[in-house]
Parts: sequence; C-alpha cells; structure tokens
Amino acid sequence: MNILDKIVANKRLEVNKRKQEITINELELSAHFTRDIISLKEYLLSPERTGIIAEYKRKSPSKGIINDRATVKEVTEAYAQSASGISVLTDEEFFGGRIADLQAARHNTIPILRKDFMIDEFQIIEARAIGADVILLIAACLTKTEVKSFATLAKSLGLEVLLEVHNEEELEHICDAVDFVGVNNRNLKTFEVNIETSLSLITKIPSDKLAIAESGISQTDSIVTLRKAGFKGFLIGENFMKETDPTIAFAGFVKELKAKMV
Repeated sequence: MNILDKIVANKRLEVNKRKQEITINELELSAHFTRDIISLKEYLLSPERTGIIAEYKRKSPSKGIINDRATVKEVTEAYAQSASGISVLTDEEFFGGRIADLQAARHNTIPILRKDFMIDEFQIIEARAIGADVILLIAACLTKTEVKSFATLAKSLGLEVLLEVHNEEELEHICDAVDFVGVNNRNLKTFEVNIETSLSLITKIPSDKLAIAESGISQTDSIVTLRKAGFKGFLIGENFMKETDPTIAFAGFVKELKAKMV
C-alpha cells in the first residue's frame, strides 16, 4: 500500500466519523454557507497579484514536521497582502491540519482553497460551510465519474474547482465543471518531486482551464519559467513554511519575484 492509498483509507474513516458529529442540515445553517464566494480565477488573472497560492501546512508524510509554531492568523494575513489565494490543509492525520485552520484564515478577503483528499460529497458541502472558495479534487484517488459528480456538486454550491493531475492519463478526468487544472510535480504515490512534470503537461491542458503548477517551486526563476510556459497559478507551501518566520520568507520571495516581472 503506497502513501496515497494509506491517506485515502484513513480519510474514509475520518469522514464517516465526521458524519456522526454533524449533519448536512447543520452544515447548511452555517453563516458561511450563503457567503459570496471570492473568485480565485479573478485573483489569478489580476495584474496586481502574483499568481501565488500560498499554503499553510504544518507537516507532510515525506518531511514530517515543517512548522508547528507559526500561527494560521499571522501567516495567512501575510500571504493575503499579495498572494492570489491561500491554501489551507485540513487533513489532520498526515498533514497536521484541521478544519479550524481554514475557519481561522477566513477573515482574510482573498480566495481560500480547502486542501484535502476529497472522497465524499459530504466534504464538499462541509467546505462550503467552513468558508472555502475553492475545493481540490485529486485525479489520482478519484474516478472520472467521481470527479464529474463532485465538481458538479461544488459548482452548484458556488464553489470553484481545482482538479489536480500528475500525468497525461489523468488529464482525461477534466470535465466542464472544473475551473483549474493543477499539475502536481510531486508524485503522491512516492512523494518524489520533479518540476519538469508541469512543463511536459502544460500544452495538453485545455485552453479554457487555468493551469496551476503545484509543489517543488522554491525559486522565483521557476515561476518565471512556468509563467512563460502558460501557467497562471503557482501553489507553494513548504518553501515558506519551512522557515522560522514564513511571513518574512514570503515577503522576500514576492519582492524578488516582482523585480523579475517588471
């Protein structure tokens, strides 16, 4: 059993437990459930933003603890100054995240992506209720039918949808209800990273779907290269979170990137 299989197996147990704790009707009564969604698409296309989707992540299966000191509030407020979006991990077992993290980040007025392993419609309704604007669907752990069903439900709730792929075969999961196609440079089955994965798939992504490069981005030169190739978004997590003060790391990265974008 590879890492992804273990995560998905645990996620099914976690979701079943969550269903016992709160009902869909209760989720629909949340104040966030009828909140106007902040569009990630608009923020990615805004010339005033960097295209960066900056992630709050405490740990990962491959790296262990990345940063368990910096708070959600201080980090996401720094991200909100110039990022195009904020990604918040809500998987607890493998990434040290929690639903409360996304709720704590919601006071920021930029788009928030719920980063998790979505394997049940319940999680999509829950994402809307806790304040997410975008959900992640991972092709590697979903069938094409599940992607279409989950994406359609998300769109009916007003959410935007990011479909994550890692190879050409997974591009077949793209459907009309998907807004963004993210190319994960990390193989979720082995956790090996290669940024060439993004560059090899960009020409195969439909032109009506905004392309987002994910993982392994640690240099501003990489963003310059990826942007020239056609990517509009750049999901970066560990590069900032591994530093003692992610807010300073993010600010320095943005300053360097803006100098190269002039």
